Amino acid sequence: MLLLWLLFLKCGVTCGKIRIERFEFTDDRKRGMALTLEEQKRQEDLQRLRGLRPIDDDFMRCLFKDNIPLVELVLRIITGKPDLIITNCQTQKDMKRLGGARSICLDAYGTDTAGKKYDMEIQREDKGADPHRARYHSSVMDVENLDARQDFSKLPDTYTIFITEKDFFGKGEPVYFIERINITTGEPFADGEHILYVNGEYRGASDIGKLMHDFNCTDADDMNFELMAERTRYLKENPKGVNEMCKVIEDMRTQERKETMTEIALRMLRAGRYALEEIVNISGLSLDEVKNLQIGHNA
Repeated sequence: MLLLWLLFLKCGVTCGKIRIERFEFTDDRKRGMALTLEEQKRQEDLQRLRGLRPIDDDFMRCLFKDNIPLVELVLRIITGKPDLIITNCQTQKDMKRLGGARSICLDAYGTDTAGKKYDMEIQREDKGADPHRARYHSSVMDVENLDARQDFSKLPDTYTIFITEKDFFGKGEPVYFIERINITTGEPFADGEHILYVNGEYRGASDIGKLMHDFNCTDADDMNFELMAERTRYLKENPKGVNEMCKVIEDMRTQERKETMTEIALRMLRAGRYALEEIVNISGLSLDEVKNLQIGHNA
């Protein structure tokens, strides 16, 4: 306690009374402290970057961004189509075509030479890989790819691919292919919808085993596929790539803060004894954001 007084107060005695003066930092001292905090945050970001793996969705999106050869390699291995050619790929593709419907943001959304569509998602937790979610992703791609008055037969084949950190179905298979069938006849329904679950825990001598090994690596030197290793080195070792990733990590930090604020607001709404203005002041969300949470809470 005495040390704190010495650091932050200047004390003297005048006429037998203690005189206390506020300690003020100079502008140079303030700038030095700001730089120190900024450097500390930078070091924390670099440490976080070193621990990222392709199985982390934010890092995967950066790996695939403007990198069709890598997307093509991964899709060829997962789908078992060695001659697959990808002509276009977008990361963080927003799907908001239906007004009022729940929008989704696809991790990686690609198209091949036949016009088939591929949605590749990282799902770290089992709840994110719920089959209903896979169904919804598939349906959103359908809506996105059929215009007014187009015949339904013009719908392209779609592939919804969930790469899960754990073995979602627990059967030890590298990839689980989900297809619709006509139960009565036992024949494929052939509607062009394909859902694949990739087991991120799978290891083996096959390409899919090697790929899942790479998806769980933090170090490029430990990877099997050079395309994956090369891009990983760029994002973790090249100054330009590191700066790109630090911006992504800052966005991740902002999103984490937003999620925390949202959780606080939801808890206050559930308590049922706080005015909306109080929730806004405490959570840091806007009034409109709190009202939207309230609508969802009451639904």
